[in-house]
Amino acid sequence: MTLIRVALDVPVARLFDYRCDDRAAQIGARVLVPFGRQKLIGIIVARPDISEVPEAKLKRALSVLDAEPLLGRADLRLLEFAADYYVHPLGAVIMATVPAALRRVRSREEKPTAYALTAAGAAADVATLPPRARAQRELLALLQDHPAITHGAIAALGAATRKALQTFITQGWVQTTILPQDKPATMSTPAAGPALTAEQNTAVETITATLGTYQPVLLWGITGSGKTEVYLHVIAAALSRETQVLLLVPEIALTPQLESLVIARFPGIPVATLHSGLADGERATRWQDARNGRARIVLGTRLSAFTPLPDLGLIIVDEEHDTSFKQGEGFRYSARDLAVVRARQAGVPVVLGSATPALETYRNAVDHRYQLLTLPERINARPPVISCIDLRHEKAIDGLSPRLIAAIGKRISRNEQSMVFINRRGYAPVLMCGSCGWMSDCKRCSAKLVVHLRERRLRCHHCGHDSAVPSACPDCGDADLAPVGQGTQRIEAALAKHFPKARILRVDRDTTRRKDAWQDMRSRIRERTVDILVGTQILAKGHDFPHLNLVGVVNADGMLYSNDFRAAERLYALLTQVAGRAGRGDQQGEVLVQTEFVDHPLYAALRDQDFDAYARSLLAERRQAGFPPYVHQALLRAEARTVDIALHFLAQAARNARRLKPAVTVYDPVPANMMRKSGRERAQLLVQSPSRADLRTFLNAWRPYLAETASTAARWSLDVDPAEF
Repeated sequence: MTLIRVALDVPVARLFDYRCDDRAAQIGARVLVPFGRQKLIGIIVARPDISEVPEAKLKRALSVLDAEPLLGRADLRLLEFAADYYVHPLGAVIMATVPAALRRVRSREEKPTAYALTAAGAAADVATLPPRARAQRELLALLQDHPAITHGAIAALGAATRKALQTFITQGWVQTTILPQDKPATMSTPAAGPALTAEQNTAVETITATLGTYQPVLLWGITGSGKTEVYLHVIAAALSRETQVLLLVPEIALTPQLESLVIARFPGIPVATLHSGLADGERATRWQDARNGRARIVLGTRLSAFTPLPDLGLIIVDEEHDTSFKQGEGFRYSARDLAVVRARQAGVPVVLGSATPALETYRNAVDHRYQLLTLPERINARPPVISCIDLRHEKAIDGLSPRLIAAIGKRISRNEQSMVFINRRGYAPVLMCGSCGWMSDCKRCSAKLVVHLRERRLRCHHCGHDSAVPSACPDCGDADLAPVGQGTQRIEAALAKHFPKARILRVDRDTTRRKDAWQDMRSRIRERTVDILVGTQILAKGHDFPHLNLVGVVNADGMLYSNDFRAAERLYALLTQVAGRAGRGDQQGEVLVQTEFVDHPLYAALRDQDFDAYARSLLAERRQAGFPPYVHQALLRAEARTVDIALHFLAQAARNARRLKPAVTVYDPVPANMMRKSGRERAQLLVQSPSRADLRTFLNAWRPYLAETASTAARWSLDVDPAEF
């Protein structure tokens, strides 16, 4: 009898044994098995000699779905580490990293699609196309220079190029084709980039010298210092060694711009871009390209940290400080931390890049666990001048101070672009009755319903609740309802009132929902058909707008006095990123931050642009207070119909924890900061230890008690190294 041990996507911390008639079944392959009344796809993780399940009760696997393993031994080793470290069922971890199209029982594996010219298209003359049909002319020239171009490469060029492609297909100039599955035999010569500065060249040489060995590197460079150019040179060195490169970015919004840059720099090198915005079939195709070694560069968001790469030679994590690398639900892993683990297991370098490194990363660098490389100067530009507007002495109207309004008007007169940053979308954070004090509370969350005035809706940005703006107060009937505070819509309206002839573009989650909307907006900004940008964090990271010379920051103080001990660190990083958008061209940028606390150490450090001094002061505070990175934490979260049920579960869990006599501190359970979300009441229990090893030992011993204590009344989850409380 042949046995296989299978990982299934079920919420229990165990694996399942089956009989298997197919003796060729290999570890890492998919297998279809019966599970209760269902049929599930799982991954074979072992072929044991014996099973604890009696032979008579062993079920038979229905079929093995892969002729060769979908996941290699190195992939499984990383997944096993992640499941153990984050105390999450191995089956759920493994199956969460496999594309959805490959997890379905009747999935159809799609072959990679590309586009090539037909005979008619090859004979066409670019000169015959209308001069204004720029996208068509560029696409035809590109197709004439390449035998085939992938769908991803064309998608990265923007909506106009995709429209041109459809035009060519309709008139019979372009046809679809299937890309060959073998690896490219040789590395094409990278396109030339700008000349490197001395600091960039040192960084490239230092990182390149570590290829083939494990070496974590912190590339700490101010905004505009050319970190991306360092990445591209190191990628070229890794490709020349016939290895693959994994490049992680925090958000989908950053992938199109970076993908276009990578494709332009490495013509002919297959690039696989992976993020949640892809259709299931397309994601599976690109994942398979990476797994079989065809894609030599993999560019993706956090889940891409698990992508199988048989020839992995280099990992880069851009904006490594960004909290988007931490998964917030279910399997709560940190892609940045697992990238370091993966690099160690594979024996390859990992580059962590940031202008404002996370304090955990920064401490590792100053303590010489990571190699520290710095880029202290901007490329062909001076750092922006940062100053604060004291709102105690200069009253803001509709969120905008007279000084900021005057600065915007000055930039418009020079035909330069300005940006107003406010990290809150909608028109106003709350609707309020002037008579009785009623506020637009969300009945399902401990939060306010945000006013979206243009649509006349009240929306919760946490649970998605949506309702019409009432015509009168629900409590007293008074019609005196007014929006309180500012959001992007209200700032946009205020700017339109002050500058009626200005071309204003709002960039937030509401305006970028449509597919390709953000790419189209970026084109408008670069083509200078926009005078003023109003936006949220989407605008803050990784974008180069050469004509943007003024940045105004509204409502920064809201993040300053949060009860999260990481609030100051995150606000400094966010404001630094925002400030970095100003002055990328010939003109020196200007940044104006509206605040009522101009003497706060954070704003002083921001004005001096001295991250090192501020980071060291924060580390000293963390050490004294006993906060990360000097301790290691895990947060047990519970949610239930009432907060009493959640707290009762956590109190019982705490008693069980203390019975273990752990070498960790077990705190008392408390309600969560946002106690109610989506109709469920939430509470949490913190445990921490100065020793990571002691915490891991405790969590593995504690987990069985949690499973025994759990009931249908309270749902629980464990968050190791929590990013938020």
